[in-house]
Amino acid sequence: MSLLTRLERFLGRFAIANLSLYLVAGQVLFWGLAVLTGFSLERIALLPAAVFAGEAWRLVTYLFLPPGVNPGAFGVVMTAFAWYLFYLMGTALEHYWGVFRYNAFIGLGWLLTTAVAFLTPGEYASNLFLGGSVFLAFAQLNPDFELLIFFILPVRIKWLALLQWLYYGYVMIVGGWSSRLAVLAAAGNFLVFFAGDIVARMRTGRRRMTFQAGVFAAQPEEGTARHRCRVCGRTELTHPQLDFRYCSKCAGNQCYCAEHIFNHEHVTVEQDAPR
Repeated sequence: MSLLTRLERFLGRFAIANLSLYLVAGQVLFWGLAVLTGFSLERIALLPAAVFAGEAWRLVTYLFLPPGVNPGAFGVVMTAFAWYLFYLMGTALEHYWGVFRYNAFIGLGWLLTTAVAFLTPGEYASNLFLGGSVFLAFAQLNPDFELLIFFILPVRIKWLALLQWLYYGYVMIVGGWSSRLAVLAAAGNFLVFFAGDIVARMRTGRRRMTFQAGVFAAQPEEGTARHRCRVCGRTELTHPQLDFRYCSKCAGNQCYCAEHIFNHEHVTVEQDAPR
């Protein structure tokens, strides 16, 4: 029994159903406050130095930071689209895994992101990469799902996930330490849930390649005869009009043309043995 299964038996009743909906609703609330009243989102962002000063609510409220607060029409549309994607993919994961395991995925991502933030206590932490781990998890389970980019261009989500992994690599090279640590936290969250599946797929792919290589090797090369009469030596290449058969009374796999299939001396074990 896996660790998650054991935890689900004891803690499953505390899991929060529709967690994605609550996270999106919280982000919409604070986005509205920021746009309509000028509320500063820095007051809910995770700043470890402020947590040490007594502002413990930041450990949770940073989950409700919206992806953007651009009041322009394009910014509003993109923010709403980001919320839609997160809700769509998070809900799909919850249906696939179950409520508890999806809670565990979000919870582990929150725990890792929060923990690494304290390694750079003077810098604000972001929930951007935690949300990205939901996207990567959905893409891992549904690689051929199509998204309409700008509501027009259909793109399979596995290619968008590849771009996100490349972006993570870029951040690891040129980003600051807080961003690098957040990427590692998101990647760690993903790998905890999918490392086993990735390894299993790699092993399956290796076995398939080995099998296909064996089948290819077993096939005769172009220009090599597959059937050769033991008596006269004719083949399907030299005499394509002939039929070739194999004698059931001969030892080994003995091939004969139509002329000699009933007119030959049967091969015994001794005759067929290699010299």
